[in-house]
Amino acid sequence: MNKTDIYKDVYAKLKKSLRWKVSDARSIMMIASLYVTNNKTYAPVRLDEIAERIRKELGFFNTLQSHHRYTFAAMLDTRFLHPEKSIKSFIQSYKALVDEGFTMGPYTYISAMVLISGEEISDGTSSRAMEVYKKMRKKHFFLTGQSDYPLAMLLARRTQDTDMLIEQIEYFYEQLNQSGFHKGNDLQTMSHILSLNEDVDSNVLVTRCKEIFDMLKDEGIRPKSMFYPQIAMLSFITNGSDHIAAVMEILESLNTDIRWQKDMNFIMAVTLHLSDQIENSSIFQTNLSTTIEALIQAQQSSSVAAIAGATAATSSGE
Repeated sequence: MNKTDIYKDVYAKLKKSLRWKVSDARSIMMIASLYVTNNKTYAPVRLDEIAERIRKELGFFNTLQSHHRYTFAAMLDTRFLHPEKSIKSFIQSYKALVDEGFTMGPYTYISAMVLISGEEISDGTSSRAMEVYKKMRKKHFFLTGQSDYPLAMLLARRTQDTDMLIEQIEYFYEQLNQSGFHKGNDLQTMSHILSLNEDVDSNVLVTRCKEIFDMLKDEGIRPKSMFYPQIAMLSFITNGSDHIAAVMEILESLNTDIRWQKDMNFIMAVTLHLSDQIENSSIFQTNLSTTIEALIQAQQSSSVAAIAGATAATSSGE
């Protein structure tokens, strides 16, 4: 089976096994994508065991509700050889981020997961992430919030001077806006993701994004601002606009079997296509491997963060 068929199969199994535990279909879709993109077999009992271990470690009154807990359990299960042993590192990293000034809640848990998922973790990564976040907020006070924590954590891995990094993000933001992208939090997220690519000239990336933007419109996909991160991801591929047809084929297949989730299906289609390209193509050179790993994490973290934010707003009655 190809990745799309595997994803649909895993999604169906998850929907059945988690029907009383995770109410948001988007969370189940994200969990399915974690297993498929990491080439890990989904085992219901194992996922339940990891989620239960997280619950016991965190305590009953913790903010990590069941639907989030299963997402994090899936991240641990798919990214670590011994996920149970990684729970303590996950919680310790969360507490370290809170001590650094990060607000307690789902976005900081996501940031902790990003932190321990990195190949190289230095003692200064947490403080550098907070420095990046504060400078983001100084530039765009009303746009920058807790949902930007995960990408701040990814950007903190960059060795580039923080002020120069913020300038690069701002350059992307302004150039993309001039190219037809609407200002807002999604454009800021897009600019953050593009800044993860140290191997391609900034102007080239902006041009690629515009080409992909136009191609999507030609294919009948309205490039909503929520899709900006996916456009950024596709720009990492040379001739990314040439891959739109493949993405559309996956999207059509997903829309047939997973109805009422067309927006999320598009996000998943891009993820599945990129994952397939990384494994089966020479388009990504060895020196881009770290960037691509961060790229996939950025997409998954952004989606988890968006779902967490929407769920929090609903549960609070907003």
